[in-house]
Amino acid sequence: MGRTDVLPFWFGEPDEPTPSDVRAVAAQRLAAGDTFYVQTLGLPTLREAIAAYISKLHRPNAPFDVDQVAVTSSGTTALMLAMQAIVNPGERVVAVTPLWPNLVEMPKVLGAHVETVSLRFSADGWQLDLDALLDALRPGTRALLVNSPNNPSGWVMSTQAQRAVLEHCRKHGIWIVTDDVYERYYYDNTQCAPSFLDLADASDRVISCNSFSKAWLMTGWRIGWIVVPPPLLQEIGKLIEFSTTCTPGFLQNAALHALEHGEPVIARTVARLKQSRDLLAARLVEVPGVQLAAPSPGAMYTFFRVDGVTDSLAFCKQLVSDAGLGLAPGAAFGPEGEGFLRWCYASTPERIEAGVDRLTRYLDKRR
Repeated sequence: MGRTDVLPFWFGEPDEPTPSDVRAVAAQRLAAGDTFYVQTLGLPTLREAIAAYISKLHRPNAPFDVDQVAVTSSGTTALMLAMQAIVNPGERVVAVTPLWPNLVEMPKVLGAHVETVSLRFSADGWQLDLDALLDALRPGTRALLVNSPNNPSGWVMSTQAQRAVLEHCRKHGIWIVTDDVYERYYYDNTQCAPSFLDLADASDRVISCNSFSKAWLMTGWRIGWIVVPPPLLQEIGKLIEFSTTCTPGFLQNAALHALEHGEPVIARTVARLKQSRDLLAARLVEVPGVQLAAPSPGAMYTFFRVDGVTDSLAFCKQLVSDAGLGLAPGAAFGPEGEGFLRWCYASTPERIEAGVDRLTRYLDKRR
């Protein structure tokens, strides 16, 4: 941190600042004195806009009701609220891994037991063993945690798999909690990745958590939302009141502007990320000793292996000190990620080229 000679690809955020028009709305609201408490569940205008947005994206013929939506102080907060609302000490939760560590640890903070089902690494891309997941979702399981598109692997759960999982969870009364923050970062020429929201109805035990962080380039703003079955919204409101009280009004107005005017930004960012993904894959596949899956269909990460690396944290520390290259160690994403490295390709082609050159030189010296 703070070293200007390091090329950083470790953080999961785009390298561009929030668009100036969004920043201007927040500044204007602050200048106008918008510094007071607002509604706990969020400004009605923003909640209505989110309901309309997810309806258009996922279920235009059966729109979501505003009474399914709450604004949260970040997507991370939305996930923790979901855990607090449904998970009790001693209960069993299943997570598809490797996975962003916060999501795995949240149920543990609440005293729950987390069992993992790991994706498989292959040259064809990261793969889910659907039968293994369904076997793990046995009666008595409280919740399933899914992040698709996935951090760190970029894996995307297919509609067919989602349908099988939803039907199975309906049968056994299992909650499905999804981290959908990367749903717009999907490279299959459609607006967003397949989602449980496409399939679930209002009575299903499905909770979707999302954020303005990635698609709208607002990582530092800490504002997101949660979509729940209507009977759960009152409990979510209580938990917000007991934790953050509300999300600042000036942030919500800026988020509303982003939601209403941000589609060109998202389209440009997705095109840019796809170009960066393909460039990184083309370069890494030429590096001796690198084991690479097929380019991921979503998110903004390449999760790859280097021959002989068994301690990814130690290796990444050496990369920083000896090569000036910052990658995230796979061990940060659970034991299933050990031996892998995560490269966030939300960067310029020039920086990616320079980063691969540094990795290549370092591995040459290491051999």
